[in-house]
Amino acid sequence: MKLVATNRILRTLKWAQRALFACAVLLLGYCGFALADTWIFQRREAMDLDRMLSEPRSPAGNTAQPEFHTRQKGVPAAAMHGLIGRIEIPRLRFSAVVVEGIDSTNLRHAVGHIPGTALPGEPGNVGLAGHRDTFFRTLKNLGTGDEIQFSTPGGSIKYVVESLIIVEPDNVGVLAPSSENLLTLVTCYPFSYIGAAPRRWIVRARQVSPPSVPPSGVE
Repeated sequence: MKLVATNRILRTLKWAQRALFACAVLLLGYCGFALADTWIFQRREAMDLDRMLSEPRSPAGNTAQPEFHTRQKGVPAAAMHGLIGRIEIPRLRFSAVVVEGIDSTNLRHAVGHIPGTALPGEPGNVGLAGHRDTFFRTLKNLGTGDEIQFSTPGGSIKYVVESLIIVEPDNVGVLAPSSENLLTLVTCYPFSYIGAAPRRWIVRARQVSPPSVPPSGVE
């Protein structure tokens, strides 16, 4: 009887080992697919943005202001979709495409513009969100005085980091409208936390240069 019971236990353990191995392979495959999907999305959107930036613009004699991503009258930001631009932090060699919206699909593929906050090129507080374990993981190495560049089809804007703070998840005041031109980056905190992180890491930066229009392709 003991031998029979031992054989049953060994068979059960063997099947459990095979099942765990199969699960591990599936999880690794899913992770690989997710990483590849994100890389392809970033590359494709970056190429689209570069194409927009290289398109011919108005001759130098035209004094019209650059056209930024602005809301259509009566249309909230939440109703807008698509490519917003690219955020870069030169010191950290960080670059990521920014899209409209912060749903799970958008944040898996890119940094998301927070609906209801100002859009780049508009006066006010521009809010961006990203996952702490992907695009915004680099924010833990950010410091005051660091430069952030935000490129859009309408031009490039430069910000300088003013503060780094930790807040509770319900502290929406950090995204409140402002009479100043600000950029607020939001991600979960602590960075090493396993599961749903309980707090938020907030980066506040101030615009230090007026929007610069990409070079004209028209002679």
